[in-house]
Amino acid sequence: MLFHMSIEADDPHHVADVIAELWDGLATPFPMVAEGSWCALANDDRNTMIMIFPRGTVLAESRDTGGRGRRGPARRGSATHMAIASDLDPESVLAIAQREGWPAKLRRRGRTSTAIELWVEGCQLVEVLTPEMQQEYLRAMTTDRWMAYLRKMKAVA
Repeated sequence: MLFHMSIEADDPHHVADVIAELWDGLATPFPMVAEGSWCALANDDRNTMIMIFPRGTVLAESRDTGGRGRRGPARRGSATHMAIASDLDPESVLAIAQREGWPAKLRRRGRTSTAIELWVEGCQLVEVLTPEMQQEYLRAMTTDRWMAYLRKMKAVA
């Protein structure tokens, strides 16, 4: 299970505020890794957190207690994406995206589940799952169903 992850953004403070809003959580500074970093806390049963570092931050091993961030080249695209739960309804999520000027659309994932694709700052994919979407996802995304899908696709024997 996932407890925390990090992404990068042009405006970490603002992105943390919006993610916290989707969660009805809290956004705070996160000064431990890179100056200007923020985090969004979900205030859920796992204390889920997303750290948002300034775009171009690269994590590197350090000799003491943990990794440290340093600036690298800023990129607009990434292979990183996530699906997050929100108690908001689809209309509220789409209204937040519209207010921010971030692309968002409701997407059906095959016949099994639905998600709202929210492109944070137009370049970071966050799939937002409303309560009904969360239930669809939990029904569809089991290890048995995943393996059956892979067998059907001939990706595993």
